[in-house]
Amino acid sequence: MRKGDLKLVQELNRSIILNKIRSQGPISRISLAKECRISPSTVASAVQELMKEGYVSEVGEGESSGGRKPILLQFAPDNHFIIAAVITNSAIEVAELNLDANLLRKRVKPVEGQKGDEVIRLMTEELDRFMEEGGGLDRCIGIAVTVPGVVNVEEGIVYYNSKLRLDNVPLKMIIEQRYGLRTWIENDANAVVLAERRFGSWGDHQDLIYIVVGDGVGAGILVNDSVLRGSRGGAGEFGHTSVSRSGIRCECGNVGCLENAISWPTVYSKIVAGISSGRPTWINGQCRGNFSEINPSLYKEAVRLGDPLALDINEEIAEHLSAGIVNLVNLFNPGAIILDGCLAYDNPALLERVRDHVLKHAMRVLKDEISIAQSSLGPDGSLIGGAAVVLRHIFRFSLAEG
Repeated sequence: MRKGDLKLVQELNRSIILNKIRSQGPISRISLAKECRISPSTVASAVQELMKEGYVSEVGEGESSGGRKPILLQFAPDNHFIIAAVITNSAIEVAELNLDANLLRKRVKPVEGQKGDEVIRLMTEELDRFMEEGGGLDRCIGIAVTVPGVVNVEEGIVYYNSKLRLDNVPLKMIIEQRYGLRTWIENDANAVVLAERRFGSWGDHQDLIYIVVGDGVGAGILVNDSVLRGSRGGAGEFGHTSVSRSGIRCECGNVGCLENAISWPTVYSKIVAGISSGRPTWINGQCRGNFSEINPSLYKEAVRLGDPLALDINEEIAEHLSAGIVNLVNLFNPGAIILDGCLAYDNPALLERVRDHVLKHAMRVLKDEISIAQSSLGPDGSLIGGAAVVLRHIFRFSLAEG
């Protein structure tokens, strides 16, 4: 066996052992050897390394089967951490998470209309402050940055984001040179679909589509446990599919993009236009003429209260979004559609209308048994997505593992 082959086998064995401890611990060394079908000496060597590095700890004795009681091993998620940075069209979030993707601390900074290089400068400044507030980077195993748009994952380049005007930004190189830590760059929706599969409620689905409807519109598509990326990393640009050839021209150059029909900026404009035209709405009473106070939470509350203007806008969103989802169902035959984002999350009326439309119009054999639900990860799903990207690479875990 060549030296390189031996190293690969050792890394694979180590990964198998660590994942078994992580998913089934507390577990003894002898049980690891039996279940992983790896020799006891190899298990002992790998465990010794993992304990030295702080990924595994001993947690007491197990039941004896006749001899000495075995020492039990358990995954130690709090001895290391991950830094996740999420860039959206309106804000930058930075967080520290442990190796179970549990959030430890975070900070949020509005983008406030900044574009291009200014967005990257803002992100690095936020990372600087965040790291200064922490206890050092010795235990950090990596940084994940997620961003909407077309991303080259292998090279860590943001090829294109029309709203933030990011064009061929070598983000991986910028971050690694600045902090000296291994860094991963990923499309935001792709990161969250990985997290939904690994940490959310969809562990038994190999084919998932995650859709975010907020400042923009995008999709992460999981096909047979693999993220669908496309030849240039642009698969999942759901928001830039056309829904109206007579619609307005999008920043991407297309006409009538779905994003311009259902994203928050469009919804906000429709609310303001409704108020300005004299249409009665609960929202106007809440903002008292100060349109800057209108936000997605206020809009969704109006929907819940049955406000006519909000319900009409919600119905328009449902119609456009559902038509796009029917196309996705008929193209990819997913087991589940997951809705998220500031407009879709915690909006049961929208979810119900989308579900009804899709079940009515998608191909019968493809819609049978499909699940359509909101994200299971909660408001910090994007940050958990960043952690999932790092953990998948560091530990090479299978998405299907519990």
